[in-house]
Amino acid sequence: MVMLRPPPGAGSQPFDPVPRKPVPPASLRWLPLVFGAGAVFWLVELAQFAALVAAPAGRERMRQAVEQAGATGGEVWTWIAIEIGAGLFFVVAAASLHAFAYFGLRRRRPWGWITAVIVAAAWSLVLVGIPVLLVLVRSSTRRAYEIP
Repeated sequence: MVMLRPPPGAGSQPFDPVPRKPVPPASLRWLPLVFGAGAVFWLVELAQFAALVAAPAGRERMRQAVEQAGATGGEVWTWIAIEIGAGLFFVVAAASLHAFAYFGLRRRRPWGWITAVIVAAAWSLVLVGIPVLLVLVRSSTRRAYEIP
């Protein structure tokens, strides 16, 4: 932060020291690691999906699955392209959201808490995120991340 005022003159009071942010409670130190692990999980999923798409045998398996679903002719490759695009978007979005939550929670920024709530709400669709979501919405956690 750039200060636009001149330094204190001789004999005047010094500037007030910048207040230190309180250290997060020990019970919340594990919270960023959960989202960091989630980011690593989705990056591994991305690597596996990219390997499936890059390998001729993987593309052939995708083609067979689309044909078994009832697609014929030219629409097979259209559906494969849609599947690849949607899959890549979902995995990249999930990895990015987990990474934003990790770095935001580590730096105790409000946007990190907001991103973490979004990710935990998405994980709660498969019941895994409900305990994390409950920890995030507690008033003590919100105060630690400067959320009113």
